[in-house]
Amino acid sequence: MARMIYQLRIALDGVEPPVWRRVLVPGGYTLDRLHRVIQLAMGWGDRHLHVFDIEGVQYGVPDPDGLLEVRDELEHRLDALAAKGSKLRYTYDFGDWWEHEVAVEDVVPADLETRYPMCTGGERACPPDDVGGPSGYREFLAAYADPAHADHEAMRAWLGRAFDPVDFAPGPSSTLLRRMT
Repeated sequence: MARMIYQLRIALDGVEPPVWRRVLVPGGYTLDRLHRVIQLAMGWGDRHLHVFDIEGVQYGVPDPDGLLEVRDELEHRLDALAAKGSKLRYTYDFGDWWEHEVAVEDVVPADLETRYPMCTGGERACPPDDVGGPSGYREFLAAYADPAHADHEAMRAWLGRAFDPVDFAPGPSSTLLRRMT
């Protein structure tokens, strides 16, 4: 049987204009590997907790204290939980609460000449980690872009690097994704 590749569209909720990525991943990936794909494709720093919600069941890193009831993401594969047309929920950073819709757009046989995973498209830069969720990001963008804004210099100093909210190219994301295999 041919190895199947899942074409996923990952869209960040609550941010306008939309921030999204399209990735191709092997269906045999466990959810922990899918988590790493999302982190690299979106541009997150993987510094916070996360959880997948698939048809009302949560998957993630088991809580040693048993306070958060999740199934172990290391034990569950994408191809066992999703099919073409499925939609998953992925939440990253329980403080900022970044929610993503992960839509399975297609499932196709792997091209033997192609290395997976890969990012094939997307739009806009990912918000910085710890910016305060969608509302904090809106405030950040307003201050960062306006030199007359009272928090302009503070936001630039906090981020510590250049930031263009429109900037995204799939090539660098694909390079990072290929390094994870």
